[in-house]
Amino acid sequence: MEIAPDFFNYFEVAATILDNDKTIMAVSSWNDNGQHQFVRDPKALFRSDFFPGLGWMLKKSTWVELSPKWPKAYWDDWLRRKDIRKNRQFIRPEICRTYNFGEHGSSMGQFFKQYLEPIKLNNVQVDWKEADLSYLLEGNFLKYFAKMVADAKPLHGADVALKGDNLDGDVRIKYNDQREFERIAHQFGIFKEWKDGIPRTAYKGVVFFWYQTSRRIFLVGPDSLRLLGVEKAQIPLA
Repeated sequence: MEIAPDFFNYFEVAATILDNDKTIMAVSSWNDNGQHQFVRDPKALFRSDFFPGLGWMLKKSTWVELSPKWPKAYWDDWLRRKDIRKNRQFIRPEICRTYNFGEHGSSMGQFFKQYLEPIKLNNVQVDWKEADLSYLLEGNFLKYFAKMVADAKPLHGADVALKGDNLDGDVRIKYNDQREFERIAHQFGIFKEWKDGIPRTAYKGVVFFWYQTSRRIFLVGPDSLRLLGVEKAQIPLA
């Protein structure tokens, strides 16, 4: 595994957020949708309901809680279970701070060519000690992210990736269930996989990524606008 130049600085500063916010279970260096074509900002961090893995940090108290029942295999999927996570979330970067170059391993090379090999490893020396990360605290991030989603233009119908080519600015696309999410995700080329009812990288059911480097795409679940407290939650998006 290769690490970014700001890897240790990132975790050192993120530890403060981890210590001060009990709703955060761990901090990760990984974004499952961190392929070159889907990322842009080396300073952007997000909360997620999905455990990213691949370079992560948790508190000693959390380890004391989990270690007696830690599984011998597939512990990453175990951490993604709702009964283990207990509504806690994770901090992840937009651009990965680790790069997994091992095609052959315990995962048997699953997803490597399509999802892991194209991952962008951050090459910018971000001075995290000068960054204000208070927006990541639970109440602050909810408002911060909700505004981004609310400001995005709703996009309707089939072939949304093709329609997105002709729009300026951010867009949001509603999915009603896992099957519909997988269809839309396939059009854009992002991860389709869910674990215990949650798509990879999702926060409140919303999966975010950059598209053609000029606009943000928000895939919005059936309950996402309500969970985010967006005022337009009663307006159909699709």
